[in-house]
Amino acid sequence: MTQPSLDLSHVRAQFPAFSQPGLRDQAFFENAGGSYACVQVIERLARFYRTRKVQPYAPYAAAQAGGEEMDEARARLAAMLAVATDELSFGPSTSANTYVLAQAFRGALKPGEAVVVTSQDHEANSGPWRRLAADGVEVRAWQIDRATGQLDPERLAPLLADGRVRLVAFPHCSNVVGEINPVAEIVAMAHAAGAATCVDGVSYAPHGLPNVAALGADIYLFSAYKVYGPHQGIMVIRRALAERLPNQGHWFNGDVLFKRFTPAGPDHAQVAACAGIVDYFDDLHAHHFAPGPDPAARAEAVHDLMRAHEARIVAPLLDFLSDRNDLRLIGPRDAARRAPTVAVALGRDAEPVAEALAREGINCWAGDFYARRPLEAMGVDIGQGVLRLSAVHYTSAEDVARLIAALGRVL
Repeated sequence: MTQPSLDLSHVRAQFPAFSQPGLRDQAFFENAGGSYACVQVIERLARFYRTRKVQPYAPYAAAQAGGEEMDEARARLAAMLAVATDELSFGPSTSANTYVLAQAFRGALKPGEAVVVTSQDHEANSGPWRRLAADGVEVRAWQIDRATGQLDPERLAPLLADGRVRLVAFPHCSNVVGEINPVAEIVAMAHAAGAATCVDGVSYAPHGLPNVAALGADIYLFSAYKVYGPHQGIMVIRRALAERLPNQGHWFNGDVLFKRFTPAGPDHAQVAACAGIVDYFDDLHAHHFAPGPDPAARAEAVHDLMRAHEARIVAPLLDFLSDRNDLRLIGPRDAARRAPTVAVALGRDAEPVAEALAREGINCWAGDFYARRPLEAMGVDIGQGVLRLSAVHYTSAEDVARLIAALGRVL
C-alpha cells in the first residue's frame, strides 16, 4: 500500500497557535524545547478545570468523571506504546521521574555493581545515574565519537564484558546530535549481559510514539509537553523490572504498579489532558488511513507518516548547513538517520544569531540545552553554545525555506 503524504493543512488546523496573532506570522523552530499544544489537549484541559476540578475518584459525578479521564489517559497511551496500562505512570517532568528512578536503583544496587551512562545524553538521563557513585556503584561512561557525536554499540560491548553492569542508560536520540540510536540492538546487548535499560525518549517521541514492547526497553521516558500535550513526564517501567525495585511512593501504594515510582501526587488535570495526545494521533490516523482497531498499529502508521514528512522538509536545511564552511553541523547530514533537531556550532556566540533570527520571524534558541556533556565531548565551546533549529511534523517546507533564507542573511 502506498504511504500517503501528510496533509499539512489538516495538521495545522489542529493547532490553535497557527491562528494566533503574534504566532501565525512566525516560523517556529524551538520544538525541541516544547511543542505547540494540539486543540484536543487544550479542550480536555479546559474542560477538566471547568467541570472536574475536584479530588478525583470520590463517589459523586464530577469526581468520577475526573478519575475516569485520568484512567483513560493512562490506558490509551499505554496501548499506543504497546505496554500494559499499569506499566505507564505520570510525573511532573522527565527529569523528576529519572531522579526518582535513580533513588529506586540506589536501594537495589550493591557496591561493586555498575551502571553505564553515555556522553550523548541530556543531563536528566546522566546526572542522576552518575551520582550513584557516591554509594559505591561503579559508573562507566560510554563515550561518543568526538567528530560525529555518534554512539557506537561496539564501544558498549567492552563495558558489559565482566557481567557486573546492572543498568544501561542511553537516549533514543540526543537533543543536540539528533542521530537516532539503534535502541533494540543496544537493549539486546544489555539484556544479554544481565543489565536493564533506561531509554530517554524525550527527543524522539515528538516525531512518533515508539512501540516500547518492540524496542524491548525496560524503562522508556518522554515528556508530554514536547508531544503536543501538557507539562507532564510520561514513564514506562516494564513489570519485571518495576517489581524488583523498591517502592518510592507511599508505603500503602506499593502494590499499585503505576504508583510505585510517583512519590508526589499527580497533576489531575494535566494527566487527564494527556488523553488529548491520543485523540490527536487517532485523528491523524483517521484522516490519512483506513480504520484500524489496534492502537499500537495506529501509532506506528502515524509515526511513519510524521517521519517521512520531517525527513523530506529538513533535508534542504541539512544540505544548506553542510555546504557551508563557516559552521559545524552536529550529527549526520542524512535526514533519514536523525530527528529534525538540528544543532550547529558557529565558532562564535550563538545567542546573538538566535536574536537576529527572531527579528526575521524565525523562533529558535541557542545555548547548551542541558547537553553539556555531549557538546564538551565533541569539543564545542560551551560558552558559545550551539544554535538549535528544531522542527516537527507540523513544520512546513515553506517554513524551512524561510529559515534557510534568513540564515543566509544573518550568517
